[in-house]
Amino acid sequence: MSRRIVQFGTSRFLQAHVDLFVHEARAAGQPIGPITVVKTTAGGDRAGRVAAFRQAGGFPVRIRGHREGALVDETVIVRSVDQAFDAHADWPAVVDHFAKDAEVAVSNVGDRGYEIAGEDRIFDPTSSKVPVSFPGKLLALLGARHRAGGRPLLFLPTELIASNGRLLSCLVADLARAWGMSAAFQEWLAGSVVFADGLVDRIVPEKIEPIGAVAEPYALWAIRRGNFVPPLTHPAIVMTDNLESFERLKLHILNLGHTVLAEEWTRHGRIADETVARILGDAAIAQRVAEIYASEVVPGFAARGMNEAAAAYVQTTLERFRNPFLQHRLADIANNHATKVARRIQAFMDWVHERVPRLRMPHLAAIAQAYR
Repeated sequence: MSRRIVQFGTSRFLQAHVDLFVHEARAAGQPIGPITVVKTTAGGDRAGRVAAFRQAGGFPVRIRGHREGALVDETVIVRSVDQAFDAHADWPAVVDHFAKDAEVAVSNVGDRGYEIAGEDRIFDPTSSKVPVSFPGKLLALLGARHRAGGRPLLFLPTELIASNGRLLSCLVADLARAWGMSAAFQEWLAGSVVFADGLVDRIVPEKIEPIGAVAEPYALWAIRRGNFVPPLTHPAIVMTDNLESFERLKLHILNLGHTVLAEEWTRHGRIADETVARILGDAAIAQRVAEIYASEVVPGFAARGMNEAAAAYVQTTLERFRNPFLQHRLADIANNHATKVARRIQAFMDWVHERVPRLRMPHLAAIAQAYR
């Protein structure tokens, strides 16, 4: 019997990641899906996506870039989504569907999606009112699921938040206590709903209207192993006991490299619409980035016992950076630059210096010093 997925979020990332993976797994004969998409936020410019998801025929995901040295440009029509709801317009239907039909849930609700609105701190869980925040909505849905018989549920969040599964689990559990939900519900929540930590990595820079996306070939969905059976297998899905290693590679190689390039772009006053691929066409900048990776980043990872993994990921990252199809604008990457320097560069040096205090990283140190 196939396992119904309820997906919270309509983003182009989810379309080119979870939806595409499930489509490919189903095509290979795996009993997973189909997917019900739920738009969780009120209003906004994504209302048209719900109507588009409801149309038969699927949507395009175009994969463009380098794969193992070869240039690819291919389109897949993704047919894994067969239902869609707007949580605010269709709340009773969402509640009924989640309570009775969901086997697996996934989410991608943005960096601030786990914030709990003040009006959700005190709430009647049996109310027909729609909670404002995503954790509130999720708790109300879980309450309805418990009242409908309490079938187990696997929840796979994909937000770029450290320990996202554990954090979301704690937020929901704390909110359940604040709402005065029964001991029986809280016991079921702790024992029958599994929130698994995960990390996703794929650049999806363009949308296709009304739904669809353009994405790079590289993709990763790393999930921390736990007391659950993975709902599907896929070449891009990795089950791991050490999720932190994947988090560090992404944050301190891919994201760090983006921030180094944003620093070069800002400092030298380069053209406004310059992209990652275009700035690397400047031989001096390309050499400087390569030197930082070779003489500072990889030795830093080596100090933490990750030399081979880091060296391989650097090569993959540079190939991704040079993707001629991705319009990845440095002006966008440079948003919140000081915060990104702290998280991607200063935090990397601090992590390395815990193990090797005297390891020199002069280029990175100079960037970090400028934003202290």
